[in-house]
Amino acid sequence: MTSSHQHLRQLLAHDAILVAPGIYDALGALLAGRAGFAAAYLSGASIAYTRFGRPDIGLVGMSEVAATLSAVKERVDLPVIVDADTGFGNALNVMRTVQLFERNGADAIQIEDQGFPKRCGHLTGKTVVPVGEMVGKIKAALDARRDGALIIARTDAIAVEGFDAALDRAEAYREAGADMLFVEAPQSRDDMARVAERFGGRIPLMANMVEGGRTPDLTADELQALGYSLAIFPGGLVRAFARLAEEYFASLQASGSTAPFRNRMYDFNGLNDVLGTADMLATGERYDGELISGGED
Repeated sequence: MTSSHQHLRQLLAHDAILVAPGIYDALGALLAGRAGFAAAYLSGASIAYTRFGRPDIGLVGMSEVAATLSAVKERVDLPVIVDADTGFGNALNVMRTVQLFERNGADAIQIEDQGFPKRCGHLTGKTVVPVGEMVGKIKAALDARRDGALIIARTDAIAVEGFDAALDRAEAYREAGADMLFVEAPQSRDDMARVAERFGGRIPLMANMVEGGRTPDLTADELQALGYSLAIFPGGLVRAFARLAEEYFASLQASGSTAPFRNRMYDFNGLNDVLGTADMLATGERYDGELISGGED
């Protein structure tokens, strides 16, 4: 039987780009699978937005991401790519993060070279650690993994040191053994193409589509044509949810009823169908009333 780690590697080996929508809980993962997506991206930013109502400025911890990942993998078999921020500390922290995330089902683990406190890659005011420190983190991650999770190395250096320096960092991370590269926040299609020209064919590349962010919005087909292997849309779901929730609350406040919004929401039975409630209850009923026979030793 193919493991989800192996399945992810197979998906990335295809010519067709892999699209991984951002999720922040098990329901989102379930819905992504029902929609036909072959993988999902567990976004640290989206966990911050939804669980804490806070921005993506380094406020989410390792254990909180791990607990979310565990709930997701308990519910779905999709390969899950996990945002591990900076690895939550130094190389030793990275090792613990990789081991914990793998145990909880991570199929790929993304680590970035930002300093602390880190922040969303599309915000200003970022810092980056020395190249050697990040190389050490990548090697620590590779040494720590046991189940074959991919290690994705992200650099945020474009905004701090410039585009060419970011490419040089990415080269060093590739040489350190990273399985995939993620050059964050290129600001033009030409820059995205330059990343692909430098690394395409040598290592899989990841692209990050952030609605209203610094990188131009490209379709999956456009990213594939440039040479990218993976496209993530990490915050799209929570941005859609937030907009819809505002409209729902406004409607409820104005009307005193959910009736005007009913054609835009599941009813009780509809949501239970999505969740598979009937099948789950039927499974439980198979064990109801079982007699436990005792015997003498």
